[in-house]
This record gives sequence, C-alpha cells and structure tokens, in this order.
Amino acid sequence: MIQMARKTKIKRKIKIKRKIKIKRKIKIKRKTKETAIILSLNLNGRGKADISTGIPFFDHMLSLLAMHGLFDLSIRGKGDLEVDYHHTVEDVGIALGQGIKQALGDGKGIRRFGEALVPMDEALSRVVLDISGRPYLGYRVKARGKIKEFNLELVEAFFKAVTDHAGITLHIDLLCGTNRHHIVEAIFKGFGRALDAASSLDQRRSGVPSTKGSI
Repeated sequence: MIQMARKTKIKRKIKIKRKIKIKRKIKIKRKTKETAIILSLNLNGRGKADISTGIPFFDHMLSLLAMHGLFDLSIRGKGDLEVDYHHTVEDVGIALGQGIKQALGDGKGIRRFGEALVPMDEALSRVVLDISGRPYLGYRVKARGKIKEFNLELVEAFFKAVTDHAGITLHIDLLCGTNRHHIVEAIFKGFGRALDAASSLDQRRSGVPSTKGSI
C-alpha cells in the first residue's frame, strides 16, 4: 500500500514594513525690516530648484545644493542689497535651516549621518553632518576674497545660519583648491549630498536614531 504523502501548507509570516510617516515638505516665510524670504522645501524631491534672491552667484550655489541633494527647493528673497549681501544670505540660511528642521519632524526613520567628498576640478571638499539636535559648525576653509561682489566670508555665515536653525552638527573642510568658484561649488554640492544621505529614510528603523529616544 502506497501511502500518499500529505501536502503540508507552510505558512510563512511576512513582515510588512510600515511606511514611516514624516512630514517632508514645508513652507517658510520670514520677514524683517531688512529682508523678506519665502522658501519651500521638499526633501522627497527630484532636485528641482527655482531660486531668486537678487544675488546671481548665490542663486547658482543654491540651485546646485538642491540638484545634488535631490531636494525640491524654491526661494524668493528680497533684501537690502544696496547695503550689503550679508542680511539676505544669512536670512536665507535661517529660513533653510528652519525648513530642514520642520521637514524632518521628530527624525523617526532617518539615517542621521551623512558625508560627501566632492571634487570640482582642482578643488576638493569634505562635508560631514549629523542631524543631532546640537547646532555646531566646524568650518575649515581658508579661501578668502570675492567672486564679483560676493564675499567668500558669506559662505561661512550662510552655513552658520543653517546649522543654528536646523539643529545639525556640520563639518566643512577644504582639502585642496585654488579657484574660488570651484571651492564654493564643491562645498555646496557636498552639503547637498551629505544632507540627502543623512535625511534619507532607513526602512529598517521605525524610531528615532538615538539611544536617548529623541534628537
């Protein structure tokens, strides 16, 4: 007698990954006696940029940041450019920092850390950041001077404003470079790529990436 083998049904438990819900799109309005800034940021974007601050070189750098960070970024800025570029550059940095912080929400599911080495011809920048909740800027770039009317000191002022209001730890190092334009371009591209890496979602993590339970 041939016994028929029983067909056993093996039930496999399939774990369905929950989609991490984080507010990734935000609009910021900032108005002072010196500037008026309207900024829209979508961390889940495709690198689209629509920038107008009245400072052409700064617009170009912000567009590069969005392109290489794969963020959708729109900025409309008006400032007292007849006085100086500083107020406008700093206030755009404040608005961007606020936008990053609000778009990330409580930080659940993010990778938190990001880094980028970016060359631009002879220039090479290293940008490393931590979405830590602790603002700190380490800026080790010796390049000085102007690109047309844009003073390179404004680059540090911009990133200081971003870090203070985004609540991130940011280290920017110029490893080599002589051309001012190439140096600044490598830095902005590097920041975009590093922020993209740090803010991206890790589906293996549903909570906040900190043993403290909060950022």
